[in-house]
Formats: sequence, C-alpha cells, structure tokens
Amino acid sequence: MIRVIDRVDDPRIAAYAHVGDPAWLRERGLFVAEGRLVVDRLIEGARFDIVSLLLTPAAFDALRDRLTAVSTDVFVAAQAILNGITGFNFHRGCLALARRGPESSWTLADTKLAVALEGVGNPDNVGGVFRSAAALGADAILLDPSSGDPFYRKAIRTSMGAVLQVPFARLARWPEDVIELRGAGLTLVGLAPRGSITIDEFAAHQSESGRFIVLAGSEGHGLSNAALKACDALVRIPIAEEYDSLNVVVAVSIALHRLRRHRF
Repeated sequence: MIRVIDRVDDPRIAAYAHVGDPAWLRERGLFVAEGRLVVDRLIEGARFDIVSLLLTPAAFDALRDRLTAVSTDVFVAAQAILNGITGFNFHRGCLALARRGPESSWTLADTKLAVALEGVGNPDNVGGVFRSAAALGADAILLDPSSGDPFYRKAIRTSMGAVLQVPFARLARWPEDVIELRGAGLTLVGLAPRGSITIDEFAAHQSESGRFIVLAGSEGHGLSNAALKACDALVRIPIAEEYDSLNVVVAVSIALHRLRRHRF
C-alpha cells in the first residue's frame, strides 16, 4: 500500500524516529536498511520480513519496479520529513524496517570457504568483512560472542547490503564450536602476523577440494591464544617491516582472494 506522509508527527511512521537507536531496534527484533542499493538488496533477497518502507518521491521512483514484490506499507514523504523523523541524513531518502529473524542462517553442508571473526566489534569492520566475503565467494561468516552485530545499521550500510545476502551464525562457545568443525572436514586457517607460512605458500599446497575457515581477530590484539592453538595452520600476509599488521577487512580480503584464486 502506497501512503503519502505530509507530517513528521504522523503516527504511522513513528517507529522511524528510532532507526538510530540499536537497543530499541534489537528489543523489538528489528533492523533498519538505508540507501537505495541496500533496500533493493533487502527486497531482492526476500530473506527478511519487511515491516515497512519510508521513501522520498525520488527513491520511490527509482525502486518502483522492485516495489511490486513488497506486500507491506510503503510510505512516501519529502526529504525534510525523513530528516525530521530520523534526525540524520545518511539514508539518502530511502529507509526500510525489517525483522531480524534468527541469527543463524548458515548451513554447514554448503560451506567450502568461510570466515570466523573473534573480537571484531567495530561495525565498519564487520560490514567490510561481509562485503568482501560476498565479493570473493565466501559461503558464510561465523561470529564469536564478542564480535559486533551484523544487523547494526552502520554494519549493514558498510557491507552494501551483503549482510542481507551472506549466511552467518553466532557461535555460543568460542573457540570450541569452531574447533568442532574440523570433524566436518574444514581446515582452520588463522591469520597471524607471525604465522609460520605465507598465505600464498599455504594455498599452493592445498587440494581443489579443500574446505577452509579463515579465522581473524581484532586489530588491537589479533586472535586469542586459544584461537591460535585451535588453528590447523597459522598464515601471514607479508607486509613492510615497519608495519606490524593490516586492517582486519584487508587481511581477510587478501586471504579469501588467495584461497579462491587457488581453487578457481
């Protein structure tokens, strides 16, 4: 249903006053998608129940064809009304509220190449890893209990909607749950600046049928000792001597590229 909104205080869009409040959204089982590309991927993926959309006329026109697949309220309002109700102007005139659904959308049987994150709390990094995973063919992302929420608004935005496409799961026991994946034939590959072998050397010695989980930790501390001990191999990415590490998104991207290039 297309509904035109001409007042900031219209009760039908009251929920959009909370799109910048992650606690409010989480308590109600919601997340917010912002920007035309992200909202387009939300609709296209059809994985999440869309509660409603709030669009400027320009965004409505851009998404008009895609909106035929939406069976919920579509509110259309001027940019000033969107800014007034949300309090920020990052959304580019395009917002959607959707239900989070279960945190696990991951299927072990379909996993040949995945990423596991430990202690990665920054939403830009979480979103960036999802974006790289989608672009470089990773089948899933696994998160330890302390890593950031993929449904956080900034993580979804930074991922360019990849959070809505790449399967992921939150592992309750870390690193025990990821260690158990060895039994399913997955090799645990830890990224460590002092790894005993380079990622290229490691990839060159793997069979095309190999299945891998790339483990990466926070930029400040890297992988914990427990996670390092759990890995089947510790690999490094050679960098200039005057630098001690790479951003976690960059490191994961390089590792995925090398493993994918070897296999395909």
